[in-house]
Amino acid sequence: MEIQGLPGRLLDELGPAIAAGEIPEGAVLRSEELEERFGVSRTVVREAVRILEGMRMVAPRRRVGITVQPKSGWDVFDPLVIRWRLAGADRPAQLRSLGSLRLAVEPAAAALAAVHASDDERRELSALAVELTVSARAADLATFLRHDIAFHATVLKASGNEMFAHLGDTVGAVLTGRTEYHLMPHQPEPYAIRLHREVADAICAGDAAQAEQAMRTIVTGALEELNQQLGC
Repeated sequence: MEIQGLPGRLLDELGPAIAAGEIPEGAVLRSEELEERFGVSRTVVREAVRILEGMRMVAPRRRVGITVQPKSGWDVFDPLVIRWRLAGADRPAQLRSLGSLRLAVEPAAAALAAVHASDDERRELSALAVELTVSARAADLATFLRHDIAFHATVLKASGNEMFAHLGDTVGAVLTGRTEYHLMPHQPEPYAIRLHREVADAICAGDAAQAEQAMRTIVTGALEELNQQLGC
């Protein structure tokens, strides 16, 4: 999700600062001070604060101000919160948490997709598996990332579980963060491409066990690679 205009610019300043602890828990922000500091109107401040409040990162209180909330209460699934946490010192912990989430959810989603996917979703997964192969061979990481995000989001959606489907943006944020922060190889590994094809083929064939196993291998491998790169 991208917030446009002046509210977006203000969020780009406040969000990462809160996520990194530069504006710590319990800090009180004043609308008037934000208006003056960033040269924006009260309306812009209100809109940015409204979005941060929706993420549960701040809580505005009459006669008190805008109070930064404990991290434990944040909407940690929000793609912007993920992006801001990935941009700071919290990156290793954030990536490990998200990797564990993927390991818990995506294999199960792949198994369900083998049962519940529509014909259109099966065709889409097959096409994306081909596109992943082409972009990987070309070492085109930007195109590969776009297709990889679409592939995993389609599997989650095809599971038929609306809660899994809702995690598509979250997984997309993880994949984007790995690429942006150079935690991906310069050219995707051939075995990873093969496993994506196996997931697509298993879902198309209605083979839930194979779809689950192939997806589990993908996500486990990504988590192991991450731990190696982070030195643990």
